[in-house]
Amino acid sequence: MLVMFVGADRTETAVNAAQVTFVSSVTDGTRIRFGEGRSVTVVEPIAEVMERLNVILRRDD
Repeated sequence: MLVMFVGADRTETAVNAAQVTFVSSVTDGTRIRFGEGRSVTVVEPIAEVMERLNVILRRDD
């Protein structure tokens, strides 16, 4: 399932919650990492990112 965030460059960013491998706080916002060294930085705080990802993943159970 896709979750929408605002990228650090202020563009809309869609993230596939099932592919997220690591989430960390950075000075620009929150970095969301995926496999194979891919990542995206979004402006939402880490608590909001985690909550939105968890809601989507719980919905799939």
